[in-house]
Amino acid sequence: MPLTLEIVTPEARVYADTVDTVVIPTVDGEIGILPGHIPLLTQVADGELRVTKGHDTRGLVVCGGFAQIDGDRVKVLAEFAIHEAQIDVQAAERAMQRAQQALEGRSKLDSAEVDRLEGLVRFSVAQLGVRHRRR
Repeated sequence: MPLTLEIVTPEARVYADTVDTVVIPTVDGEIGILPGHIPLLTQVADGELRVTKGHDTRGLVVCGGFAQIDGDRVKVLAEFAIHEAQIDVQAAERAMQRAQQALEGRSKLDSAEVDRLEGLVRFSVAQLGVRHRRR
């Protein structure tokens, strides 16, 4: 019996499919999810989420959020998410540089903007880490 996986960000539904297994980066380490998993709510960490369907394993980069597991259903609500194949290294590097530059004037920014910019830096670092690890 397969898992139903859905990954959603504030902007879009990034992934929805039935899969065999999911490995989610959490603040307590990676967790592997198989069909019939016990109910669980966990905080998602920045990193690579791996999806296996048949003999094919694909990666997505996720940043922040929560994962809800309930038997054969997995829902990830992430701040940011992108398919590994869609990562543009140059765009991630530029985004990280812009966010870091904006953070240099952090005393002039409100806390929500600081949080958003720090999230962008973490997401860029996670994307670059996944791309460099796969080369």
